[in-house]
Amino acid sequence: MTQLPDSLDEAIAQAVQSTEAAIADGLTRLQVELLFPELPMMPVAQAFVAGFAERGSGLRVFFPDAGAAALARRDWGEVPYAVRGIEDVKTEIQPEETLILFIQPSSVEVGKVEALCQQAGDRPVVFFNPRLEDVATIGIGYAGRQLRERFLNQFQPCYSIRPLENAAVFRAYPALWQVWLEQDETYQLVAEEAQRPAGEALDTILLRAMGQEPSSPVPNRGLFAELQRFLRALSQ
Repeated sequence: MTQLPDSLDEAIAQAVQSTEAAIADGLTRLQVELLFPELPMMPVAQAFVAGFAERGSGLRVFFPDAGAAALARRDWGEVPYAVRGIEDVKTEIQPEETLILFIQPSSVEVGKVEALCQQAGDRPVVFFNPRLEDVATIGIGYAGRQLRERFLNQFQPCYSIRPLENAAVFRAYPALWQVWLEQDETYQLVAEEAQRPAGEALDTILLRAMGQEPSSPVPNRGLFAELQRFLRALSQ
C-alpha cells in the first residue's frame, strides 16, 4: 500500500510512479492532482516532467501559453523533449511522440487541448494539475455537459492528494481512493473507496473515524491554517 507522502518531493515521485503504472496497464487519459494552496507550479512541474525525461523525443510537454513555455525552456535548460505553449504555431503532435503532458491546462484553452488530444489518438495524455472545470468558461448548460461527457470525463486521476482540515484525500494508482485522518500527530488511513470521496460521503467517513455520528457537525479547526500546516509539513 502506498503511504501518504512525507514531503513534496516524495509526492512528485509517487505521482510519476503512479502515472507510469497506469500507462503500463493501458490507460491513456490520466490526470495528476497536487491540490495544495500556493504550490510553486514551475519547479514542481519541472520535477514531475523530469521523471519522464528518459523518453527523450518521445515526450511532448505543453504549457497553457507561450510565455510559460518560454520560461520553462529558459529555466530548465537543454532538454531532449519539446516544450511548447498550447497556442504556439508548431503544436502538432509528432509521430515519434509517445507521451503528451499538459501542465495546468485551463478551461480557456479547452478547445485547443481537445483538438491536440484527438491528434494524440490512443497515445497516453496526462493533465498535470488541470484547471478545466471553470463553470464560468465552459458553462453548466448543454454545451458544458456535452464537453464533459465527450472529453473531460475521459480523464481519470492516477495520482491525487488533497489536504483537508486535519485530514487528506489521497489516491496513488492502482490503489483505491483513501481518506487519511490526523490522529496523535500522525496521519492514519481510515477508509478506502472505489470512487473519490467527496461531500456528505466524505463528511460521514471523517465523522465516523472521529467516533461521532454522521448527523454531528464537522469540527471546524480552521481550514486555511490546516492547509498551510499540511503544506509546510510536506515541503520540509
